Amino acid sequence: MKKIILALITAVGLIAGAQANTGGLAWDKAPNKINDMGALQNGAKLFVNYCLNCHSAAFMRFNRLRDIGLTEQQIKDNLLFTTDKVGDTMKSAIDPIQAKAWFGATPPDLTVIARSRAGAGGTGADYLYTYMRTFYRDETKATGWNNLAFPNIAMPHALWELQGVREPVFNEHHAVTEWKQITPGSMSPLEYDEAVGDLVGYLQWMAEPVQNTRVRIGVWVLIFLLGLTFVSSRLNAAFWKDVK
Repeated sequence: MKKIILALITAVGLIAGAQANTGGLAWDKAPNKINDMGALQNGAKLFVNYCLNCHSAAFMRFNRLRDIGLTEQQIKDNLLFTTDKVGDTMKSAIDPIQAKAWFGATPPDLTVIARSRAGAGGTGADYLYTYMRTFYRDETKATGWNNLAFPNIAMPHALWELQGVREPVFNEHHAVTEWKQITPGSMSPLEYDEAVGDLVGYLQWMAEPVQNTRVRIGVWVLIFLLGLTFVSSRLNAAFWKDVK
């Protein structure tokens, strides 16, 4: 329990500087992909290939990915580093001490990041979806990157090769009216948005892997209770019908 609380605190620390919807950047609505197995599998691949280099998911084991339709062999062949085992937790490849020296802060654990930023701006998924799509070049920063959803962030744009380099175009009220593509990425803007949606969907699933099961059970419980209520009401009416 102590570790889970620390992970939540750390995750909140990652986004403490983010602006809320009121008076700041409006968050885009994240696509709902929590029941899309293909999207979740692609999101897991993106997470392992791009996020796990610096960020851990210390409360998630690789073999839990079987819940999104991957076989143990697929996990071993495609998602494990050379020294990892399928039963291991998702530990980052970077040395935390080196990471703090490079970025000024230790990259936080991402196990529950999708649950840590719900508020006036929307859900945690909305924030992450906006955040991963609003990086821009800023040569005044040590990493060369900045972010509209999290100004002055220490993190570089991990997916820049996919998205390419863009810069925001502001109006007189300092609101973003459009994005100007400086150099193209390996994906089109639409493909990149889809990929980020997959990644955010996976982060949502990882924060609570049993949520789909919980919802299914909840639906059946409600159906059972409705049926029980109907039967009870009929029994009650039959019992009291001859009482005057």
